[in-house]
Amino acid sequence: MQLPKNSFKAALAEGRQQIGIWSTIAGGGPAELLACAGFDWILIDTEHSPLDIPTVHNMLQAIAPYPSQAVVRPGWNDPVEIKRLLDIGAQSLLIPYVQTVEEAKRAVAAVRYAPEGMRGVAYMTRATRYGQIRNYIQDAASEICLLLQVETASALSEIEGMAALDGVDGIFIGPADLSASMGFPGQPSHPVVKAAILAAVRRIRASGKAAGVLTLDEAFTAELIEAGTNFTAVDVDTAILARGLAQARARYPS
Repeated sequence: MQLPKNSFKAALAEGRQQIGIWSTIAGGGPAELLACAGFDWILIDTEHSPLDIPTVHNMLQAIAPYPSQAVVRPGWNDPVEIKRLLDIGAQSLLIPYVQTVEEAKRAVAAVRYAPEGMRGVAYMTRATRYGQIRNYIQDAASEICLLLQVETASALSEIEGMAALDGVDGIFIGPADLSASMGFPGQPSHPVVKAAILAAVRRIRASGKAAGVLTLDEAFTAELIEAGTNFTAVDVDTAILARGLAQARARYPS
């Protein structure tokens, strides 16, 4: 059995736009529903949701038959958590709150086996198709996509250093935390914050790596794509559900 190809990683390397959706609702059914919608990538978010490892495992299995590619965000830049996500078959990871080049190096080490890294070796996992993928240990890194999340004002100065690291495929700008760190909490659409994000996107792309973001602001999304984002998340499952519920209720006032 061959190692599965990571079409998301390949698309980013080629500079092709990948439109994504945020997944925070637990379960294979909701994950499969998102996959049926045809988004290029689905971010399974364990940082700001109740999702645990068994649930993520189920969601990865639900998404797998579809063209959509799963990206998993662990709760932290934790090698133990990262190891477990990789073993259940995640091939693309978005690591939150990476502040420095040294922290970025630790993320790279967490997704690679020795001697390049520190990922623990296990053979009977979903990632190896339970031992059926030949040379998984030797080849795994070639299909793992590592994305770093920069989300504070101080971390913006580290972009070029992070982008220069072998093993880093892209850098994602987190508008919510960035706005708070810049003194505009709860205002990710503040003009100063937007300007900082657009400048960061251009720097990421100039450094030769993919640039990503999540925003529900359609006008800003267009600006970001123009600036160079090529993994662009445009909505969140719970936000879509909340809007739909509010619209449905408003149609039938009591």
